[in-house]
Amino acid sequence: GGAGTGGYGFQVQTTGLPAGLAVPPIQNQPIANNGTIWMPVPLPLPNCPPGLEYLTQIDQILIHQQIELLEILIDFETNNKYEIKNALGQRVYFAAEDTDCCTRNCCGPSRPFALRIIDNLGHEVIRLERPLRCSSCWFPCCLQELEVQAPPGTPVGYVVQTWHPCLPKFVIQNEKRMDILKITGPCIVCGCCQDVNFEVKSMDETTSVGRISKQWSGILKEALTDADNFGMTFPMDLDVKMKAVMIGACFLIDYMFFERTGDKKQRTGVWQ
Repeated sequence: GGAGTGGYGFQVQTTGLPAGLAVPPIQNQPIANNGTIWMPVPLPLPNCPPGLEYLTQIDQILIHQQIELLEILIDFETNNKYEIKNALGQRVYFAAEDTDCCTRNCCGPSRPFALRIIDNLGHEVIRLERPLRCSSCWFPCCLQELEVQAPPGTPVGYVVQTWHPCLPKFVIQNEKRMDILKITGPCIVCGCCQDVNFEVKSMDETTSVGRISKQWSGILKEALTDADNFGMTFPMDLDVKMKAVMIGACFLIDYMFFERTGDKKQRTGVWQ
């Protein structure tokens, strides 16, 4: 149940099972009161932050932002809410933004926030903290950063934007601020009728570790709302803490490039 080194050049989480044997998701699913199908609660694992046991069983995540009617009708920005699902469509977590009205509508997509991620028992298992930073490459001393805590109050990693004149670039760090993975996006992050992919690689960029994809949701939804869908892939044996930080990176990318407030248009690159 400790942390070992896999063939990816970074830390992986072992579960005490024989080599090559992954933990399969359980198929008999509990159903919440509102009819939502949740992923079952896995058994606790040693050296695994409570609530992150779910992540040992999956190598794909779907993140669906909920549509807020008030935003469509009067362009009033509300707290964002997201469903986090596995590849079977079972809800793994529910995420909710926690900011005040003034911050949301005055700071727009650059706003600082706390995002609370809750499991199917109602426990807050992950908290994302984003301070107020600049979102333009013209201010390299004040680029974006996000802290990932699991459980809340205990940092397990960071997502740090690195300066580049054209490309969105980020580094995933562990709790000791050591660089673990790199994330690189396209020069133009606005895609019409296609997905926008952010590649996750090892620090030497020789190994592809995963991908964060902003999925095309259809012309009507893309035009009328900023409710976005994302897909993520990563190795099954990646350290669960790094999986949690990758989830945090997905949310930071959403706010930086795909969130709109009022009459503000979607960003198309880091130079804006």
